[in-house]
Amino acid sequence: MNLAQTIANCLQNNHREQKALYEKYYGYCLKTVFRYIYHYDKAVDVVNDGFVKIIRNHGKFEAKDVQNLEMMLMGWMRTIMVNSAIDQLRKNNFLPEIGDISDHVWVEQDRSNAPDQALLYKELVREIKKLPPAYRTVFNMYVIDGFNHQEIADRLGIAVGTSKSNLSKARAHLQKILKNNDVELSYAICK
Repeated sequence: MNLAQTIANCLQNNHREQKALYEKYYGYCLKTVFRYIYHYDKAVDVVNDGFVKIIRNHGKFEAKDVQNLEMMLMGWMRTIMVNSAIDQLRKNNFLPEIGDISDHVWVEQDRSNAPDQALLYKELVREIKKLPPAYRTVFNMYVIDGFNHQEIADRLGIAVGTSKSNLSKARAHLQKILKNNDVELSYAICK
C-alpha cells in the first residue's frame, strides 16, 4: 500500500481506498480508544465514529513531511480517536466502563515488536483500567498520548492544576499497584 497514494485517493472519495485505510489502522485506533472506553462494543462504536470524522476531514490532514507520513497520519488519527473517546466519556459523565477487549486486538501489526513487549503493554492497560476515571483519563492523555496539561484542561473542561494533581495521583496509584503486583513497569510509566 502506497500511503501517499491512498491518502490522495481518499480525498477523491475512493471508497475502496477508504476501506483499505480503515482496515490497516483499525487495530491501532481500537487500542487507542480502549485506553479510555473499556466496553468493547462501545469502543468499536467510538472507533467507527472516529473513522467517519477521519474520512470527512481528510482534507485537513497536512502531510508536511513525506518521510514520516505514516507517523504523522497515525498521530492525527490518534488525536481524533482520543477526542472521540473523551466526547463519549463526557456524554456518560466519565462513568467507568466495564468490559474486556478481545485477544485479537492485542495482535501486533508490526511483527518486529517482541511478544514480551505486547504482554507488558497488555498488563499496563489492565493496571490503568483500575484507576478512577478522572485519573485514568488524565494519565492516558498526558503519558500515553502526549498532551500537555493546558491541552488536557481545555479538552476536559478542568483547571490545569486539577490535571497536574490527577496525573500525580494516578502515577502514585499505579506505582502502588505495580509494586504490589511485582510488575516491573513503574520506571517506564512514572519517569
